[in-house]
Amino acid sequence: MPTLNPATIQPLKLDSEVQRQLNFQFLTAMKGFFTLLTTEDSLDAVDELSSILVHSRAFELAAEDMQLNPDVASLIQERYSPPAHDLEQLLQLPPDSLGYLYASRLKELGFERIDLDIDINSDTTYIEYRWQQTHDIWHLITGFSASSIEEIGLQAFYLAQFRLPLAGMLIANALIGMILLTPEDLPQLLETIAQGWMMGLNAKPLFAQRWEEAWQKPLSQWQAELNIQPFKA
Repeated sequence: MPTLNPATIQPLKLDSEVQRQLNFQFLTAMKGFFTLLTTEDSLDAVDELSSILVHSRAFELAAEDMQLNPDVASLIQERYSPPAHDLEQLLQLPPDSLGYLYASRLKELGFERIDLDIDINSDTTYIEYRWQQTHDIWHLITGFSASSIEEIGLQAFYLAQFRLPLAGMLIANALIGMILLTPEDLPQLLETIAQGWMMGLNAKPLFAQRWEEAWQKPLSQWQAELNIQPFKA
């Protein structure tokens, strides 16, 4: 077997315009990443980071991998987007139903409904739209609260389910921030990440679900069908 000579291995050469675009994307993503570490109101930084990552190669690979599942592929190709829901109607459903609990959660957060300004022109932009649209449903299904640590647990669940690039960046950001600022909370964060990751691996694909077509179904039934044991702190 011939021996490779390191001196003969040439680095991958990219077109200069492609390289400039990659450099710009990387620097913009890093700007959002470090802004998250230094600001209390981080929603704008998350949005900026998310808008950059939706066009990344990592997201393209995730989209390709997701569509190996026929149900997920069908939903993505269809660009499934149900009509806007009426929270007052959902609140008329049984108290244990997904619809009632979802509407109650949005009311508690002060939202009427989730309106997103995302131009859907590719598989990745649709996936971005759909996961944001259903984010609060995933909170209910998994049992993760909106606390800072449990939010990262849900991100670990996302990462295990479909390699969402933003989830990986938020987990990394949380680890760095906690190590530097509140190291006493690190064990809890690590345990929550581990639980979210394992829950995501064991669960059926949540992205494939058409939640809005079965608002009346009890939350516990959804969880049983999707093989989810809700998170408990």
